[in-house]
Amino acid sequence: MSELRQMRQARQQWRGWVVAAALASAGLGPAASAAAAQAAVPDTMAQRMQACTVCHGKEGRATNAGYFPRIAGKPAGYLYNQLVNFREGRRHNATMSYLVEHLSDEYLREIAGHFAGLDLPYPPPQSTAVAPAQRELGAALVQRGDRQRNIPACVSCHGQHMTGAQPALPGLLGLPRDYLMGQLGAWRTGQRRAAAPDCMATIANRLTPQEVGAVAAWLSAQPIPADARPAPRPSSPLPLDCGSGLQ
Repeated sequence: MSELRQMRQARQQWRGWVVAAALASAGLGPAASAAAAQAAVPDTMAQRMQACTVCHGKEGRATNAGYFPRIAGKPAGYLYNQLVNFREGRRHNATMSYLVEHLSDEYLREIAGHFAGLDLPYPPPQSTAVAPAQRELGAALVQRGDRQRNIPACVSCHGQHMTGAQPALPGLLGLPRDYLMGQLGAWRTGQRRAAAPDCMATIANRLTPQEVGAVAAWLSAQPIPADARPAPRPSSPLPLDCGSGLQ
């Protein structure tokens, strides 16, 4: 299924639930009331978030293919920040913007908390053919960075096991290579932004296109550790000032 088709399906499903809720609340006659009672749906956050699963996979766990990221188990602060970024136009995705444009900060925090609290299995890592030199380049940048160009190691922010850190630093494992490349590319071109100072835009613009590909290929191929939960809040300052990394 193409990304565009998935986006359309998500929007149609969301609209269907909105219409169904409006009809039920309006109490349109005995027949409608009986049908509503027969098809009663529990009013839980898990049920409300079913629209998200069209793109992000069952319970937001996604897969190791395609372009949509896993959101289950990500730090709540990170998920909240991204929902705000979509609502405020710092990130661009027609479906996401449509779904959150009228939601309050309070409700966005509820959504973020719901997905952050899910501790679910990860898919196996992607298996893609990568030249040894590219694999070594990706590993070096993730684990050590490049001090001469002031490129910090990914592990210095996203945790030694790359599973993220509280309260708002995301894990980078279990994500498709194409998604990782797309997001780093979006930061390079200004299509994706975060609250200032936007440290990821700074880092992405110091990477060459070859390095972006190498980092994405290496990350997407890494196995998931037994404990994939985000690490505690870093005890040391981040290597670059970030507007949203620790809040």
